[in-house]
Amino acid sequence: MIQDRIVTQDRIILGVESSCDETGVGVVRLGADGSLELLADEVASSVEEHARFGGVVPEVASRAHLEAMVPTMRRALTAAGVALSDVHAVAVTAGPGLAGALLVGVSAAKAYAAAHGLPLYGVNHLAGHVAADTLQHGPLPSPCLALLVSGGHSSLLLVEDLASKITEIGSTIDDAAGEAYDKVARVLDLPYPGGPPIDRLAKQGNGCAIAFPRGLTGPRDAKYDFSFSGLKTAVARWVENRERDGLAVPVADVAASFQEAVADVLTAKAVRAVREFGLDTLVISGGVAANSRLSALAAQRCEAAGIRLRVPRPKLCTDNGAMIAAVGAHLVAAGAEPSGLGLVTDPGLPVSTVSMG
Repeated sequence: MIQDRIVTQDRIILGVESSCDETGVGVVRLGADGSLELLADEVASSVEEHARFGGVVPEVASRAHLEAMVPTMRRALTAAGVALSDVHAVAVTAGPGLAGALLVGVSAAKAYAAAHGLPLYGVNHLAGHVAADTLQHGPLPSPCLALLVSGGHSSLLLVEDLASKITEIGSTIDDAAGEAYDKVARVLDLPYPGGPPIDRLAKQGNGCAIAFPRGLTGPRDAKYDFSFSGLKTAVARWVENRERDGLAVPVADVAASFQEAVADVLTAKAVRAVREFGLDTLVISGGVAANSRLSALAAQRCEAAGIRLRVPRPKLCTDNGAMIAAVGAHLVAAGAEPSGLGLVTDPGLPVSTVSMG
C-alpha cells in the first residue's frame, strides 16, 4: 500500500523504459487502497548486439528500441490481460540515459498517450530502480536509504517520498561499479556484460587472495562518494605484471578479490549512511544488486547493525518497464501534474527530479 495516498478506484498504469539497451514495458494496477499489483513486465534486450563491441553502442541501442517497442508493448498488454483502452496513465523514462534511446521511448509513449487521451508522466530512471522494490515488498518506510548500483550509476539516495523527494547524498566520481565490472571482465577475457561472468567465476576463487584497493575510504575522503577507476586499474596492472613475469593468472582469485573490494566499499558506505542519518532500512537496487556477493555481504552487515535490508528479485533489479510504471503509480496516487505531450528528454536528469513538469 502506498502510504498517505488516496485514490477512488483501481487504475492501470503503463510504463515504458528505453534508457539504454533494454526495451521494457510494464503494467501495474494501483488499487483504490493504494496497493500496487504487478500485472506484466516484458523486456526485449539488445545486449547481444553490443557484446562484440564490449559495451553499449548508442546508435545500435536506438535502432533496437525502434524494432522492439511495438512487439514488447503487445506482449505486455497480453500478459496483463488488458487493452490500451483500460489504461489510465502512461509513464515513460525521460532521463537519465542515452539521448537517442530515450527519444524512442518518449516518442512511443507520447503516441500511445495521445491516441487514447491518457495523461503522460515523464519520470526519472533512477527513481524507477528504487520504486521497483515496492512491487515486491510494498511501501518504503519514509525516510529510508537506497543504494543504487547499476551499469552507469553508483549512488546513495535519501528517499523521503518516491513521488517528490529523493536526495542524492553520494555518487560515483568516475567509473561506476557496473562499468568497473565490464572493464575488468575485458581484462580477464570474460564476456560482456561483465557482472554475471565475474560473479560466477568469483565463487570458485578466494576473495582474500589479492589485496586490491578500496577507493575513497581514507579518513579525508568523501565518505558517501564512490570511485572504482583506481580499482579497475589496479586489477589491470596486477594481471599485466603477472603475465610479464611469465606467471599464470589465477582468474578466479582475481575475480573474487575484485568483487570483494567492490562489495566491501558499497556495503560499508551504505551501512554507515543508514546509521548516520538515523534510519532503519536500506534498499539496494539496480542491475548490480543481483550480484551474489553484494547481497550476501549487505545482509551480513545489515543484520549486525540492526538494519532492515530490502533487495528486489533480480528481474526487477535490471532495467524494466514495471519500475517506471511503479513511479507513475506513485505520481498518480499523489495527484501529481502530468508532464503532457510537450515532454522532452534529459540524458543528464538528476535524481532529485522525480518527474518532468
